[in-house]
Amino acid sequence: MIKISIIISYYKALENLKLILAALNNQSSFEFEAIVSEDDNNIETIEFLNLNREKYDFNILHVNQEIDDGFRKTQMLNKSIKKATADTLVFIDGDCIPHKHFVKAYINNIEEGVMLKGRRVMLGEKITRKINKTKSLKLLSGIGVLLSDSSKKKETIYLGNKSLVMTMKDKGLLGCNWGIQKKHLIAINGFDEDYVRAAVGEDTDIEWRLKRSGIGSKSMKNKAIVYHLHHERGYSKEGVALNNQLLKEKLQADNYFCLNGLEKQ
Repeated sequence: MIKISIIISYYKALENLKLILAALNNQSSFEFEAIVSEDDNNIETIEFLNLNREKYDFNILHVNQEIDDGFRKTQMLNKSIKKATADTLVFIDGDCIPHKHFVKAYINNIEEGVMLKGRRVMLGEKITRKINKTKSLKLLSGIGVLLSDSSKKKETIYLGNKSLVMTMKDKGLLGCNWGIQKKHLIAINGFDEDYVRAAVGEDTDIEWRLKRSGIGSKSMKNKAIVYHLHHERGYSKEGVALNNQLLKEKLQADNYFCLNGLEKQ
């Protein structure tokens, strides 16, 4: 039975995608499907999935653009929401490798009216280079990461249903690791497709609109873990400034049901 749909935001990083799919094939629970949400139309990706789809122990769906027309991540996320068959959706980025209990953690914490917010281990340049060279996930063992050049190492400690502290500050949503019931996204018309720059914005926007609609939040820290592969920053200061201005305008309008989302108003 499929309990969650994992939506992978992906763009021109096939070797990363292979690592993610390998990690998903090593999960402690297989009650999920994976959706490769590709903001591109890359024949290499299509050929890889066509040749290898049957090698995995879970169903893989592929949603892509007709053409590569710049940053359209939110548009692809909306297309993927429509494609998803599960009632609960989990979002990760194409540079984040999930821990072996990632799926189980989300399944165990599904809750109506709540967004589930995970964190990420920031892998260093050296360990990322080793992973890319060896194609081995063994380097992501707890001790392997703790002894590496990574940052946010506390995030690698898996505690299952336990927590490091009884109460935890409600940190902002990270678009690379979070989950929500599909119906709650439909209720706010999904992601706002006005965000067309690779910078901050789209995850902050979806979080405030969910909160404004009455959705609460729950930490998945040390429960649902992802390992972020090191790479150069993919956005500019100008893009950040423009997205922040757009977000400010959205907040002032106070319209949690976006106009340019799943359905066009």
